[in-house]
Amino acid sequence: MTRAWRIETLQTSLKTLRECTDEKVAPNFTLELPEESSKDTVEELLSNKDDVSRMMKMERRSEVDNGVQFAQSKRWFPYLDKFKSGSTVLSSGEVLEALNPYVSEGRQKRIRNAVKNRSYSVCLVVEGLSDFGNVSAAFRSADALGFQSVHVVSFDSSKRYRDNRHVSMGAEKWLDIELWDSTQDCFKVLKSRGYRIVTTHVGIDAVSIYNMDWSCPTAIVVGNEKRGISDEALELSDMHCNIPMNGMVDSFNVSVAAGIVMHHAVCDRTTRLGCHGDLTLKECQILLAEFSLRHSKSAISIAHEYAKRKPVRPLPKL
Repeated sequence: MTRAWRIETLQTSLKTLRECTDEKVAPNFTLELPEESSKDTVEELLSNKDDVSRMMKMERRSEVDNGVQFAQSKRWFPYLDKFKSGSTVLSSGEVLEALNPYVSEGRQKRIRNAVKNRSYSVCLVVEGLSDFGNVSAAFRSADALGFQSVHVVSFDSSKRYRDNRHVSMGAEKWLDIELWDSTQDCFKVLKSRGYRIVTTHVGIDAVSIYNMDWSCPTAIVVGNEKRGISDEALELSDMHCNIPMNGMVDSFNVSVAAGIVMHHAVCDRTTRLGCHGDLTLKECQILLAEFSLRHSKSAISIAHEYAKRKPVRPLPKL
């Protein structure tokens, strides 16, 4: 085996890695391929709140903070323009400056397009689902339709469903997922953020999803596969909605129902507002930085290295 042949083989392997990961190799950093272990599943993710919180990289507003912010903007946006690296703070612009050289143009374009069509104005709440396959499918629909915020309330972890990553297609990586131990806690926070709570229900007081105005902030709640929405959720919600059906059965699979309601909400918002995505330019930049930090495991290391090189600004003289 000649030295020239070994070098040629190494170059070929490096080129293949670049193509597979769709990102440029950063000098002094080891390119890391996505993990496909059984731990990287929706089931494992939802079993650990710490894992979920670690997925979100930019600093988030506290609920107390948001009371002031919401009063000013009338819309919920969770992130501050800050990424903490030790004692150093990077803005979203600095995060993008650090990471863009290591992400291909094609990938950057796809991320920008996703962010442009994202919204926090309508979010999804899944309550008490026991089938992680259904949770995964709902996540995949939320991501595809431009929903950024998803809430999971007291899921039944006594049942285990494997390999759900193939159902979600990794959509959970790009969503803001919040876990709640109780419906009451979840709804209380959502209402403080300005959402009306709408439960999917087949009762006689339910309004057709086609007769609703989806341009106002709304949390869509879907319930357990067998029991449906809990009595507590029905009582605490602001209104009930249903999907008109003309067949012999009176309900959809829960993940299908979630997809139908979310799709109609996007269509209605597009008709009324011109588009579903409604982030400001500044919010788009912050979410773009958030997505860039989630893009690969090496992204965080690159951002930290950039922060180390950031010049320290001298304190103003008194």
